[in-house]
Amino acid sequence: MMLPAGPDLVEIPGPRRIFRVGRKPNPWAWPAWEIAGEDGTFGNRWDDARSTYRVLYGSSQLEACFVETLARFRPDPRVLAELARIKGPEPVQAPGRLPRSWLNGRVVGEASVSGVFCDVGAAASLAYLHRALAATLVRYRVRELDGAAIRLTAPRRFTQEISSHVYALSDARGRPRFAGIGYRSRFGDHYQNWAIFERPGRRPVIRAPRTRPIAPLQREFQAALRLLDLELGA
Repeated sequence: MMLPAGPDLVEIPGPRRIFRVGRKPNPWAWPAWEIAGEDGTFGNRWDDARSTYRVLYGSSQLEACFVETLARFRPDPRVLAELARIKGPEPVQAPGRLPRSWLNGRVVGEASVSGVFCDVGAAASLAYLHRALAATLVRYRVRELDGAAIRLTAPRRFTQEISSHVYALSDARGRPRFAGIGYRSRFGDHYQNWAIFERPGRRPVIRAPRTRPIAPLQREFQAALRLLDLELGA
């Protein structure tokens, strides 16, 4: 049965300026398939559930790149909870520690990106996906597709199914409709993130890529350390 016309995915232009923190020497290199997990993905939110294309992640704000990358070094909440129970004249601090060696193998990438992206968190996009992926929602026991559902860290397969659906869509001329997905960070709505689809054989959407070293004292890096309660090791 044909469903009546309803909301459609919201289109937004690619970012004129995008940042990425990645491994040397080229943070814009697609991840090697050899390091994919047993499920055929790289464990990220918008990876392909079918393992046919790869995805690069970046942000409109350099600070967001550092926050997304360094969040795993944050203090364990169980440790923080135990420290909060310790009574004394001075508050007990337990910042996480980022090994300085982490800086050695990573660089900042900067580029511009062309093409049309899917604003997956827009109200119309969520309404469209709720209908188009109804069977997927049932399979993963998602009762309502809302802004919280697309930020779930588990199961990753759910948002990866959304990515695969968006990737496969074509425009009226039969060309791929979307170059990737635009989405808000789970660490803060003011961080605008981007997932860029790999499309072999088509003109690259990443333009004028360049790299630079990470300066430990640069403003965005220090802001991320403060936000995550981290200190840089000796």
